Amino acid sequence: MGTLTKPKRQRNEIAMSIKVQEVALDKVLVARFKAGDEAAFEEMVSRYWDRIYAMVLKLLRNSQDAEEVTQDAFIRAHRGLEKFRGDSSFSTWLYQIATNLARNRYWYWWRRKRDKSISFDQAVGGDSNTTLGEIFKADVETPQDIAVTNEFQERVSAAMELLNGKHREVLVLRNVRNLSYDEIATELQISIGTVKSRIARARKSLRDGLGNELL
Repeated sequence: MGTLTKPKRQRNEIAMSIKVQEVALDKVLVARFKAGDEAAFEEMVSRYWDRIYAMVLKLLRNSQDAEEVTQDAFIRAHRGLEKFRGDSSFSTWLYQIATNLARNRYWYWWRRKRDKSISFDQAVGGDSNTTLGEIFKADVETPQDIAVTNEFQERVSAAMELLNGKHREVLVLRNVRNLSYDEIATELQISIGTVKSRIARARKSLRDGLGNELL
C-alpha cells in the first residue's frame, strides 16, 4: 500500500511546486504590467490563452464563440489589471472572468433558443462548417436585408479605417485571409502571444467604433 501512496504523494508535491512557481511568475508579470511593461501582458496571454480557450470551449461547445469569449476575457483582464489587488491568484481571477463571460454567452444563446429564434451562424452538423445562413442565404435575403447588410458593412469598413495600422493589419490577416495564429505570427515576425493580444485589442477598438453592434 505504501508503494502506491508514495509516488502519488510525490506527484502531488511536484504539482504543488509547479503551481507555486506559476503563481510567483504571475505576480512578477502583474508587477511589470503595472509598471508600464505591455510585453508582460503579452506574456500572460501566451501563458494562459490555450488553457482559457479550452475551458470556454468545454462550456460553450462552439469554437467561434469560445475564441471570442477568450479574447473578451483578456480584454477585461487588461482593463482591470491595474486595480487587481491579488486577493486571489491571477489565474483564478482570469478564469473567473472567462467563466462569467461564457455563462453570459450561454444564457444569451439559451434565451434566443427559448424565443424560437434561429441562429444562422450555427453549423449544420457537428463535423460540418457549413451554416444555415450559407444554405438559405438566397432564399431569406430581402431587399431590406441587403440594405441593412450593406449599411453594416460600410460601417465596419469605416471603423476599420480608424484602427491603427497594426490592429487593422492583424484583423485582415485573421478575418479576411483566414490565417491561423501561427501563420500570422510568421508573416508579421512577431510572437503568437503578440498576435492574440493585438487581435483582442483590435476587436475591442472595432466594437467601440460600432457602438452597441455585436461582432
